[in-house]
Amino acid sequence: MPVLTDEARAKVNLTLRVLGRRADGYHDLVSLVAFADCADRLTLEPDTDLGLAINGPGGDDCGAVADNLVLKAARLLAERLPGLRLGAFTLDKRLPVAAGIGGGSADAAAALRLLARLNTLAPDDPRIFDAARATGADVPVCVASRSSVMTGIGEQLSSLSLPRMPCVMVNPRVPVATVEVFSALGLRKGEILTGVVDVVRSRKWPAEDSSIEDWLKALGHAANDLEAPAIKIQPVIGEVLAALRTLAGARLARMSGSGATCFALFDGDAEARAAGEVLRASHPQWWVHAGTLS
Repeated sequence: MPVLTDEARAKVNLTLRVLGRRADGYHDLVSLVAFADCADRLTLEPDTDLGLAINGPGGDDCGAVADNLVLKAARLLAERLPGLRLGAFTLDKRLPVAAGIGGGSADAAAALRLLARLNTLAPDDPRIFDAARATGADVPVCVASRSSVMTGIGEQLSSLSLPRMPCVMVNPRVPVATVEVFSALGLRKGEILTGVVDVVRSRKWPAEDSSIEDWLKALGHAANDLEAPAIKIQPVIGEVLAALRTLAGARLARMSGSGATCFALFDGDAEARAAGEVLRASHPQWWVHAGTLS
């Protein structure tokens, strides 16, 4: 059988509200998620020993292969499907790591999609979702890679339709550990932020086929609650946001996930491309992508 290939698209949290911290230590969230047109690439050589090789510009930043979420996802699916056909994965790592755009989660989701194709599993097979949820909180939304509202710890998903949004994404090449950001948020176990809960529950997103202008207005009234604690840990995030907000045509700038990647939204592709060129010239050490979210 020929080698199978899939794209692991970057996840961008357009909003992220923390509702509280549960007694088990996990945080309850509500997040509006979109997916970008930049991605890692994962291939699968069927019917060989399970393994993973990593290359690409970000390969050296991935850490120990044995800890990679691609292998974790494959093993978890194999536990749920005795006799599952496996193989050797190769990851072309192009997205920055520990960056708040779900790179590792997207890679794991791509592994599950490839194994589903190899084993002729339906995309909505509940065992795929179960393995995704056991792999990590962001993996379920990355399996479908469709714009969605995530709730709970990320396992509850409601899809919605977003317009195509021109954007610039920037990562200062500084990793940020998600656990450190949540710790800096400082919520006690069992603490519920009732005011935030009321605001989030009353929020209504624009209807399907709404314009990008409608979405920009709605997003402007939202936030990422992890932005402030992340900036305390890595002040360069504040520098990235300041740089994005000064770009000609930038309509909204925000951090994605737990950082350090930030994004700005624009009215058109030409404005986004021009802004990306400005940032590459002024900050050549940063990772910059000018493209679209959807």
